[in-house]
Amino acid sequence: MDFVLPPAAPASLPIVGSTQRFAIHRIYCVARNYADHAQEMGDTGREPPFFFLKPADVALSAVSATDTTTETKPLAMPYPSLTQDLHHEVELVVALGQGGSHIAVEDAFKHVWGYAVGLDMTRRDLQAQMKQKGRPWCIAKGFDASAPMGALTPAAQATGMDAAAISLQVNGQLRQSGNTAAMIWSVAEIIATLSQAWQSQAGDIIMTGTPAGVGECASGRPAARAGGGAGPAAGADCCPVLTAFTVFTHSRLGRPRSHELLPLAHPVLLPMRPCRGAPPARRR
Repeated sequence: MDFVLPPAAPASLPIVGSTQRFAIHRIYCVARNYADHAQEMGDTGREPPFFFLKPADVALSAVSATDTTTETKPLAMPYPSLTQDLHHEVELVVALGQGGSHIAVEDAFKHVWGYAVGLDMTRRDLQAQMKQKGRPWCIAKGFDASAPMGALTPAAQATGMDAAAISLQVNGQLRQSGNTAAMIWSVAEIIATLSQAWQSQAGDIIMTGTPAGVGECASGRPAARAGGGAGPAAGADCCPVLTAFTVFTHSRLGRPRSHELLPLAHPVLLPMRPCRGAPPARRR
């Protein structure tokens, strides 16, 4: 096939213990799929799944995942434009190995290739504006690098995902904590419902919703930079300060095992909102 422009390389995710990668077709997201998060966002009850999409190329992933049970090079995310209220949302990620339409709930897991953990980064202020105007959330959810994700673990090696503890720590402090058993719609139900609206494909990624505790990436005071090194001196104008997000799940009904993290653990360097008086970022 003769293209006018060279096709871009497909977005992809690393695979635990392998040099191969998983090519991404689409990224589907489920909104408000944990009751506690739905309540903190103003919803109640078991409403039908609400889907939105992110472009495939906003996935931010490691270059390699041959050894994710030990220290890995953190993923570095830039602070996005047009927002002063960037939020983190930790989620279980499901990767489909085969597609289909009108998939039955009891057949849904036959379509799952593997699992990971990801962050649905959100420009919360822009999302609020879009909600008020009845407009789509694309600008709030689908910006560049808005989906940091860890390495995929094949489904056969990732047992207990129907009752897996999922949490997010920022610099060692717990921010979000939940269990996939508390999902309003289970993984199988999500896959079945999704396949009624779209023809799902091999390579589809589903971000299955976030538990309560979503919060802003911001700091009220200067802090040490992630990975060592001092932050701005006290009283000085603050530059954006990076913080390390460690995202992981434990299987076995929440009973943690030190190396049974599916290895869904991936440190992510996320930017803090610049403090007042910080110099504007230079354009390149």
